Amino acid sequence: MGDTIFGKIIRREIPATIVYEDEEILGFRDIAPQAPVHVLFIPKHRPIPTLDDATAADAELLGRLMLAAARHAREAGLAEDGYRVVMNCREHAGQTVFHVHLHLLAGAPLGHFGTP
Repeated sequence: MGDTIFGKIIRREIPATIVYEDEEILGFRDIAPQAPVHVLFIPKHRPIPTLDDATAADAELLGRLMLAAARHAREAGLAEDGYRVVMNCREHAGQTVFHVHLHLLAGAPLGHFGTP
């Protein structure tokens, strides 16, 4: 497992508030939330650094990340009002941990993205 903060969370070397886990995916609350609900979903066994590093062989795993986020949103009662799923790729997009992950944002109306 990669030696990122996410690898340490997967190995339970540092604490996290885990809200979802299955054989391949871990979901936990972001420590610097950007919305009332901000959960990160990460692959547990394949630390792909960025989305740009993913290959066709990773398609199923990336799909599982999306489905895990949707499942958690439904189970947490967030789906009816709506939620946002975001994946940042590299520094200019805001990626700070180089282990592919999805952000699930919900719990309040979310604004639209403007231009820089």
